[in-house]
Parts: sequence; C-alpha cells; structure tokens
Amino acid sequence: MEKKKRGLSIAVKLYFFIFFTVLAVSIGTAIQAYRINADQIDRYYKQAVLDSARSFSSFVDGDYMAELREAVESEEFQSLRETAEKTEDESLIQDYLEKNGLWDRYVKIREDLMKFLANMEAVRYLYIIACGDAEALYDMYLIDDDETPIYETGYYEKREEAFLGKDLSTSLEPTISTGDWGWLCSTYVPVYDSKGRVVCQVGCDYGMDEVMTERHMSLLYIILSVVLLTGIVLVCAVILITRIVIKPLNLLTVEMGKFKPSVDISYKKAGVANLEIRSHDEIEILYQGIRAMQINIIDYLNDMDTLQKDIKRVEEDIRARDEQIGQMSKEVYRDELTGVGSKAAYIRKIEELSREIKAGDISFSIVIVDMNDLKRINDKYGHKMGDFYINGCCHLICEHFKHSPVYRIGGDEFVIILKGVDYENRVKLVESLKNSYAQTYANPDVKPWERYSAAVGMADLASDDKTIDLVFKRADKAMYEDKHRFKMEHGSYR
Repeated sequence: MEKKKRGLSIAVKLYFFIFFTVLAVSIGTAIQAYRINADQIDRYYKQAVLDSARSFSSFVDGDYMAELREAVESEEFQSLRETAEKTEDESLIQDYLEKNGLWDRYVKIREDLMKFLANMEAVRYLYIIACGDAEALYDMYLIDDDETPIYETGYYEKREEAFLGKDLSTSLEPTISTGDWGWLCSTYVPVYDSKGRVVCQVGCDYGMDEVMTERHMSLLYIILSVVLLTGIVLVCAVILITRIVIKPLNLLTVEMGKFKPSVDISYKKAGVANLEIRSHDEIEILYQGIRAMQINIIDYLNDMDTLQKDIKRVEEDIRARDEQIGQMSKEVYRDELTGVGSKAAYIRKIEELSREIKAGDISFSIVIVDMNDLKRINDKYGHKMGDFYINGCCHLICEHFKHSPVYRIGGDEFVIILKGVDYENRVKLVESLKNSYAQTYANPDVKPWERYSAAVGMADLASDDKTIDLVFKRADKAMYEDKHRFKMEHGSYR
C-alpha cells in the first residue's frame, strides 16, 4: 500500500498565515498612507502653480500681447530673429521692437516678470507663450526671463508631451512631469485682450526635484518599516503560537502514540493520556475529549465479556429500533427547515393525484417556484443567511397560497398543488406572488438575504393529460422561462 505524503503541519500553516496577513495589512496600510500623502502634496503644488500663473496673468496687457504676437509671427520678424540667433545679436530684435513701438512695454512686462520671480521662490520658470490649437505640435515664446536672450522671442518650441492634444485657450488642470528640466509642476493660464480673445498664455513651472527626492526617500522608509514591523510581529506570533498551540498539540500527539488498548489492563499500562494541560481553551477541551475517549475504549474492552452474553438481546433491540426508525422515516413528511411538506409528502401527494386522474373528474394546477440567487447568498454570506433566504421565499409562497399544500422538493425548489379557492384564483395569485418577489428584490434598503426572488411557473391539468408528470413538465418549462427572463434582466451569478 502506497504511503501517503505528509502535508504541511499546523505550525507551518499558522506561521504562513500570520506572515502573509501581517505583510498584506502592513503593505496595504503603507501604500494607502503614501498615496494620501503624495496626493495632498500634489494638490498643494498644483493649486499653488495655478494661483501663481493666474496672479501674474492679471498684470499682463492682453491688447499689447496681441500686437506683439502679430508682429513676431510676421515673416519679416522670423527672418530677423533667425539672423539674430545665429549672430547672437540682441540689438536686431530691440531695434525692430523700438521701430514698431513695442519695446518699452516689452521691457515693462519683462521687469514685472522678474519681480514676480524674485518674490516667488517656489516658481522656477515663468514665461509668456502663444499656443496653437489642440492639434499644434509647437508653441511660440513671446516673453521670458532676463536670462533668456531676447532673440528667443518668436522662437517655436516643441510642445511638452503632457500638453499634446490639449486646448490651451482655457485654464488646464496642472500637470506634474519630468523631463530635461527635471521634475516640474506646470500649468498654462490664458491672457485675453479687450475683445475677450485669447492672445497668449502665461506658463508657470514649480520645481519639484526636492519634493520627489523626499517622496522616494519616504517610500523607502515605509518599505523598511513594513519589513521591520512584519519581522517583529512574525517573531512574536511564532513565539506565542508555539507556546499556546503548537507545543500542547505536539505533546498531545506524542501521548496519543503511546495509547495501546487491550482487555484487562489498567489505564496507565494502556497509555491513556496524562498531561498537565490547563489552557482553558479548545486545546484543553480536545485533550479532555481524547482522554475520555481512551478511557471509554478501555472500559469497553474490559466489559466485552459481559457484553457478549447480552449480544442476542442487543441485536434484537437494534433490529427493533431499525424497524421503528424505518417506520418513523416513512412518516416524516414535514420539511425540517421551512415547516412545509417534505419531498416524501410530495411523493405521497403525487400518488394520490395520480389515482384521482385515473378516476377522472378532477381539476388542479401545479405551481413550481425555484429561488433565484440562493447560490450567491450561500457563497457570499454563508449558509445560515441562505437558510434565512429560503424561509423568506417560502413565507411569501405560503402567504399567497393559504388554502393549498406547499412542498419543498429540493434545496431551492417548491411545488404547490392548487385546488378549490386557490385553483379558481390561480392566475391572480401567481401574478401577485411574482410581484411580491419583484418588489422585495428591487428594495435596496434591506439586507441581501431579505431581497427575496424566485422564478414561478404554473400549469393546469389538461383534459388529455393521463399522468401528472405532463402537468409538472409544463409548469417546470414555464418556470424556466421566467428564470430566463430574470437572468436576462439581472445577469447570472453562475
């Protein structure tokens, strides 16, 4: 006989469980704390850079910027700008702007920009650009700080990747990105002329290199803390579990191996467990149960001779009990959970109806009710709530068919035999039951196991039906059609 491989011990399983539980909780908490902190910092910088851009844009003369933009977009200026850049001669640009009456206001705005930069230490870059539409790949610089040569005015630069495909004519949500300029929190705010047209944008960048460095260090500290905390908790858990659970179980396992029961032998010689376990928990209960079982075994073996003398009487008693139990089983026609008729009672009723069909002159209907979502309730909330759900669905059935026998023939299936008053009002009663299920299922204010739902199907005994099975099949088909409609509307848990 092939020897079974031994699986992991309880100790190993407990250690693994504690380790992964603590690790998961620590990592989850750390990640959440890190994300909350990072989001707060990002929101602060995004709001700050947006406020700075809006503040400076309020000082910019939109009408002048419209004139400047029109001038620098001309072919004459662009040609002159290329020459000035090649020769690094800023005077060519200054002369052009003076000739067109744009120089003095250009200098004034540039001075305001430098003052703003001097007073706002957090702002790394501040500039005015003319942005194209959402499809543009390049934007044109109009005014920059005094460290930038003035022949950069009118220079077309490739649009930042973060703003590709965006309409910069309105204030955009600031973005945080990294590139050749390091980590920046950037935004654009439009500048309007007196006619309400967007003529340019104020671009503002906050430097975030130090912030990102601190964030990465913070993440490193969090990771180290998680590792350290997990290690400490695991060590403590190992010590505690070993002392409280593993050690007593090991002692109990050894004692069980010593047990060798036999006839006419004392408890001590038989190896009955004798340990000092006073833990007042399940392990002590287990130990006491095993010890009591071993004592009972010894007592049973020591009394075997006496029992042999009474064997015939015992066999007769057992036979009598078996007959009694068999008779009782036949009479158990009540479903233990719901209190309605059991499957055995239903079978007896079917036999009765079959005899009446053969005799003729009988009218009845069969209603089949099959609960929806019972598997979901059992899987998600446990079988206790599933039993509550079954009882609730059954209660609605009994409320509607007060004059008819109800049988539970399966875990989630009920059958009702309609005669008399209920048979005469069968259509109305079935529709009322369906509506009751629909209303409880649609109620979001109650617990999931109180949102009762079931598929309902009914069929009448036809004049040419020779067996009740034909009626049952039609009712079953109607029920499945109702269940199909429910699944089409609400989806299937399976």
